[in-house]
Amino acid sequence: MAPRPARGGIRRAFANRNYRLYFTGNTISLIGTWMQRTGVGALAWELTGSAFYLGLIALAEFLPSILLGPFAGAVADRMSRLGIIAVMQGLLCAQALALGLLTVTGLITPEMLFLLTLVLGAATAAAQPARLSLVPSLVARDDIPSAVAVNSVGWNSARFVGPTLAGPLLLHFGPVTGAGWAFLCNTASFAVFLIILPMLRFTPRPKGQREHQSLFAEIGEGFRYIARHAGVSALILLLLTGALLVRPYVELLPAFADVAFEQGAEGFSMLIAVNGLGALAGGVWLAQRGRRRGLAAIVFGGAAVHAGMVALFSVTKDFHLALAVLGTAGFAMLVMGVGAQSLIQMGTPSDMLGRVLSIYGLSFRAGPALGALAMGALADRIGLSWPVLGGACLCLAVIILLLRRLQAVRATLER
Repeated sequence: MAPRPARGGIRRAFANRNYRLYFTGNTISLIGTWMQRTGVGALAWELTGSAFYLGLIALAEFLPSILLGPFAGAVADRMSRLGIIAVMQGLLCAQALALGLLTVTGLITPEMLFLLTLVLGAATAAAQPARLSLVPSLVARDDIPSAVAVNSVGWNSARFVGPTLAGPLLLHFGPVTGAGWAFLCNTASFAVFLIILPMLRFTPRPKGQREHQSLFAEIGEGFRYIARHAGVSALILLLLTGALLVRPYVELLPAFADVAFEQGAEGFSMLIAVNGLGALAGGVWLAQRGRRRGLAAIVFGGAAVHAGMVALFSVTKDFHLALAVLGTAGFAMLVMGVGAQSLIQMGTPSDMLGRVLSIYGLSFRAGPALGALAMGALADRIGLSWPVLGGACLCLAVIILLLRRLQAVRATLER
């Protein structure tokens, strides 16, 4: 057969019926998710007036990923990934409905909000490895980089659309009732995805001897696979380093906007917006590129540019320069993360993919939270710039050391 053309990566990804259906349902669901996240923040603040409680709600959504992630990865390799997604989507739909009804009727309490957010975090953590590892079943192998990048475009688009739709609800109905209607809109978005999921058609994966092993044995097998695989281990180390040492700047942006640039809430929204727009542009570029050759170098280059831009952001006092720098950082961060995920998905056997991607997911969910906690504590003592600058410079040093493994990544994953 003649080689597939390199151009038109987005077009090729959408040529797959399964992927078109999945992308449509997933994007609608993500818009609802961001509507709910916006409403939860407003509701938590209205109920408690406590910044600590805002952090506690964030912890409730994040903590289950650490506890359940490796188990969810093993289950995703053992069972039907589509079935796991459908069950968890149903649970998320029920959670959003309960939260919405309790809120619009005025019965919601801070304790209920915490518990229901914990349910959300657990269901999301259980579904994440199955979601990430489903892509190779939706598209041809050569189209995986474009499909993963298009998914990121959908996610970053939902970051804008969801809060934009939730804002008028909060303004018109108030922070409590408006949040309740945002939750009910999320319920509808989950229901749409539940209707679409049965329309997907897959060839069942062959069953292997792994089903006779315990989940703990399978989790250990996943960690050993990563440790022994020269390409995957290098990418996981690269991602984890960036997540711990560079990515936490996003959580510190409200403080930078207020203290470093004296721009307040409006400046914070502008910083977040340009960072997201940069990520969106990176997703579109990577999706349209549509080739895996050269992807390893792009991942390492993206990691270096991301760290360099954050280092520059930490020391600049010019707000307009900071906006340009953060846009570039968002582009590089997206290219690094999506490129690494694409390489891992192309180079990992299907029966191991869920476990490997569960560790990948832990790196970008747990890393920023832990890094932000440490950087925030340091910033209270020595100022904002030094912790962020130090983390970015240390990350650049690690990237230089990991460059020795670039050829291994190319040989084992790219080709």
